[in-house]
Amino acid sequence: MDQFEKAYESYKQQGTPQVNQHDTTGKEEIIAVRKNEDDNIIAIKTNSGRELDYPTALSEAKAGNLANVDVFHKYGRDILRSEPDGVKENNLDELPEF
Repeated sequence: MDQFEKAYESYKQQGTPQVNQHDTTGKEEIIAVRKNEDDNIIAIKTNSGRELDYPTALSEAKAGNLANVDVFHKYGRDILRSEPDGVKENNLDELPEF
């Protein structure tokens, strides 16, 4: 292991593991997505059955009402993404479509 790998491993050990430790109390979880012909997510479905268009989902996420997602600014606009937890299966692009 070279010095860069050692430094990165040391950095990773400083944090608290987050995998499967999300605070979902009172928050809805995204269970499915709808995509357009360009494979872009245009809507989400929550575990309570609500179907939200993308701008509404962004607003809900910013308000802290959706579990396990983050909103970040890229390409000049806000983007919804699943929290990085090392689990590919729960990424928004991997969820079933509705």
